[in-house]
Amino acid sequence: MTGPLRVVAVTYSPGEAIEGLLSSLRRATTRPLDVVLADNGSTDGWPERVAAGADDVRLLPIGGNVGYGPAANAGLADLLTGWAVVVNPDVRFEDGAVDELLAAAARWPRAATLGPAIHTPEGALYPSARDLPSLSTGIGHALLGWAWPSNPWTARYRREREAPRERPAGWLSGSCLLVDLEAFHSVGGFDPGYFMYFEDVDLAERLGRRGYLHIYVPTAVVVHEGGHATRREPHRMQRVHHTSALRYLSGQYPRRRHAPLRWVLRGGLGARMLTSYVSARVGAGAQPQQRAEQLPGRRRWRRR
Repeated sequence: MTGPLRVVAVTYSPGEAIEGLLSSLRRATTRPLDVVLADNGSTDGWPERVAAGADDVRLLPIGGNVGYGPAANAGLADLLTGWAVVVNPDVRFEDGAVDELLAAAARWPRAATLGPAIHTPEGALYPSARDLPSLSTGIGHALLGWAWPSNPWTARYRREREAPRERPAGWLSGSCLLVDLEAFHSVGGFDPGYFMYFEDVDLAERLGRRGYLHIYVPTAVVVHEGGHATRREPHRMQRVHHTSALRYLSGQYPRRRHAPLRWVLRGGLGARMLTSYVSARVGAGAQPQQRAEQLPGRRRWRRR
């Protein structure tokens, strides 16, 4: 593996975060890089700027915001074998992280995807190597995860009570993946029916049915800022998340006899989306009052 390593970053007005990704990439591997910015219609000029300033970075205009999975597919379409990295533009690689993933790939010949330990900017470990959602854990996590984060269904699904170790997982976060391209293309890549969210779960499930593995490699570390799209369009992203969850879970129960279950899933996820929306609106309304109360010398009014 001496040739350039393809890295596909899906961009949508990423801002200066893309510079941090590129500079960290060059410290994350000893291999030459072939970075493709699969751009979903950015308007901030950053993808064009960084592509013009680096010989190993090129811009691939997608022609509009088609979603994460379809843009990643476009960035990998011309490369059929070997390994490639798919990554969010607001990820930062720790030194040597990509080489750690490649070394682990050599230890796991059945691996189709490998994922690093993902830390938040505050240093917390994000549970990025999870089990595939079953009906019981999926319902328990969906209903209780937001109000009771430590519930047993969420803990089992996220596997967050385990000590980090190199191991197979049901699925790995698509925010940073090392992908075996032959395996990836054998299942058609990411399902373009997912605009955002659950495309990584769906990909892992389809690859797993063919006998491939997904390997969590905690010795490879990245930092993911996260939330760019959610902050720009929070209500739309909530809707997309729940729509994607319904698409995935309904796809696991496609037969006519499963129709009542699909309606239950639709109703439950709809109720959860509504609850999340109302909670977000209430929280947003409370923030100005909270900020006002924190100002020195500001009179505090208490409503009786």
